[in-house]
Amino acid sequence: MAEKTQIGFVGIGNMGGPMVRNLTKADIPVLVYDLRPDVLDAVTADSNLVTSASSLAEVGEKCTTVITMLPTGTDVREAVLGDGGIASEMAPDSIIVDMSSSEPTGTVELAKDLEARGLHLIDAPVSGGVPGAVKGTLALMTGGPDDLVARIEKPLEAMGNIYRTGPVGSGHAAKALNNFLSAASLTAVSEALIVAQKFGLDGAKMADIWNASTGRSSATETKLRQHILNDKFAAGFTLKLLDKDVKIAKTLAESLDVRADYLDRVSGLLGEALEELGDEADHTTLFKHIKARAEEGRSE
Repeated sequence: MAEKTQIGFVGIGNMGGPMVRNLTKADIPVLVYDLRPDVLDAVTADSNLVTSASSLAEVGEKCTTVITMLPTGTDVREAVLGDGGIASEMAPDSIIVDMSSSEPTGTVELAKDLEARGLHLIDAPVSGGVPGAVKGTLALMTGGPDDLVARIEKPLEAMGNIYRTGPVGSGHAAKALNNFLSAASLTAVSEALIVAQKFGLDGAKMADIWNASTGRSSATETKLRQHILNDKFAAGFTLKLLDKDVKIAKTLAESLDVRADYLDRVSGLLGEALEELGDEADHTTLFKHIKARAEEGRSE
C-alpha cells in the first residue's frame, strides 16, 4: 500500500485547529508547527494522524505541501523565507499554500521569490469563521495555476469549497474585499439595531424580521443573536484582524486609483474602535464602539 502523503500545517489558532482536524477526517496525515506548545499538545492529542514538528525547517523538509495559517503576510514571509524557514529545506516543485489573510501584492512578490527557488505558492484564504472551520464548509478563495491547485485539491476540499479566483494573489484580494463587506454589514446592522432599540423595538424580534427580509446578511444571521444581543461578543475573530483585512482592501483600491468612500469610512471606524477596545477584542465588539458614538448624539 502506498504511503499517505503528509501535509504540513503552520499556525494552529482558532481556525487552524479545526482545519487540521478536518484534514485527519479525510485520512490525511498532518505535521503541525506552532510557537505555542499547549496548542500543539491539544491538536496532536486529537488524532494519531497528527504529529508536531520542532521547527519550520523540519516541516519543509518532511512535506511537499505546506499550509500556512498566520496573522499577516509579513508573518508568512518570515515563516517561509526567514532564517531556518519552511523553504530552506523544501524539495523542488513543492507547494506552499497560504491560507492566511495576506496582502495581494506581497503574495505576488513571495510567489516570485519562491519560483526562483523552484517552489510554488498558492493563496487560498478562507471565509466562514470558526463554525465553517469546524464543519469543513469554509469558502476557499484560491489563486494560482490550475494544475497546481489540482495537485492539492484533496486537502483543500477536506476543509471547504474551492472558489477559483485567478492567478496568485487574486485569492487574497477577494478575501480582503469580502471582509470589507463583512465589516460594512456589521456596521450597518449595529446602527440599525441601536436606532430600533432607541425607538422601543425589540432587538430579538428585529433580528427575526431582518433575517426574513432583504436586510438579511451574515451579520444578522450569525452575529446579532449569537454575539451582540446576548453580550457574548466571542465570535472567534479579532477586531485587529478585521481592521487589517479592511486596510488591505483600502490599499488595494488606492493602488488601482479607485475612489471608495464607504471603504474609507469603514476602515476609519475600525481603526477608531481598535484604538479604543484593544488588539484582543472580538470583532463583534465593534457594536460597542458604534453604540458609544451613537449615544453622543448628532453633532450640531
